[in-house]
Amino acid sequence: MSLHSESKRMPTCYAEGFRKASEIDSDIASNYLTHTTIADPEADALIEELATLDRTLSTKYINAAMDRREDKLVGAPSIIKDFFAGASVVPDWVDYESFIPGIKMFHRNSKIVLAGFVGGVLVEGFSTNISKSFFITGRVRDTGVRRLKQNNRHMVEIFMPGGLLRDGDGWKLSVRVRLIHAQIRHLLEHSDDWDTESWGVPVSSAHVGYSITAFSARLLEHMKSLGAKFTEEEARSFLAIWRYSGLLMGIPETILFRDMEEALKIFEVGYCCEPDPDEDSISMANSLINSAPLVAGITDPKDRRDLATYVYSVSRALIGNELADALMYPSQSTFGVLPWFRLQGHYNRLVGKLFPGFVQNNNYTNFTGLMDVSEFDEEGISYRLPDHVHAERSTPW
Repeated sequence: MSLHSESKRMPTCYAEGFRKASEIDSDIASNYLTHTTIADPEADALIEELATLDRTLSTKYINAAMDRREDKLVGAPSIIKDFFAGASVVPDWVDYESFIPGIKMFHRNSKIVLAGFVGGVLVEGFSTNISKSFFITGRVRDTGVRRLKQNNRHMVEIFMPGGLLRDGDGWKLSVRVRLIHAQIRHLLEHSDDWDTESWGVPVSSAHVGYSITAFSARLLEHMKSLGAKFTEEEARSFLAIWRYSGLLMGIPETILFRDMEEALKIFEVGYCCEPDPDEDSISMANSLINSAPLVAGITDPKDRRDLATYVYSVSRALIGNELADALMYPSQSTFGVLPWFRLQGHYNRLVGKLFPGFVQNNNYTNFTGLMDVSEFDEEGISYRLPDHVHAERSTPW
């Protein structure tokens, strides 16, 4: 089916936003709405095939394909080999050497990357219909700490030297995300919880394409607000890394950004297409903020509340009062929040140079230390997939 014919089936919840977004850029708005009805045919077909197999066997085949263990793929359905062969093809526009400046920039600014991620782009993402699949499945409400740690691990690995080479963990974790998206889509489409007519397909190409602009270009804007320093070359490299990871995650090139300008425009227009935040968005955004102390390993109730209050203040300063109020954030003044955050960052870097090994314990260090907390399973990377639409009823994955 062509993109043009797909676009005729506009999900009903986007009608009002589409009219407003078309005034900004009608082509991008039309393309975005088209992709709300487009999924990932190759990954979806693979998941349908795996659903006919025993769970242990399907996990074994995925492990073998990820690690290119041909001896373990004897008897496996040909679609598994075909899928991974297709995913292994490197487009002409990928230049591994160009990733080096972005990798260096990421690690130099790693202490504030997750502050911009949690306090900025993830919250902005949850203010859209992206929140619905997360809310229905409970992936942040009930298993939020593990999910956030897995997100951290993915981000760390794609920014490791060689991480996006075929045998790198960044490559494998990016493809893992693609398979998880397909599995969630499969589960939601076979449940009574998803309203396709109103919302489009679950985990649509529009939403994944939108997310990658947030993780890259929009994240750079938040990082700069929080005090990150980087050159234009480093910014382009950072975007290039996310762009290739996005392709590996199954985003079609028809909605995959090419540069900073296009990424920000897709982010702006896509956001405008989305309906206003609803109860699902409010629940998910606030669950995310309140998960931060748990990810940081803070056990004292007062310390948890203090850190959550701090994260709320930074997040409100990043996303603006209008969105923060729509998400029912606590009332707070944002006056001086970002300058104080940047000053704390400068102070902590100075102390680190003068007194190596000295560890401060405050809300800033706890928040910016979230990047140090990633999910490293003892048995290695898990390629298990959720087997129930609701997280609390799914086998651990």
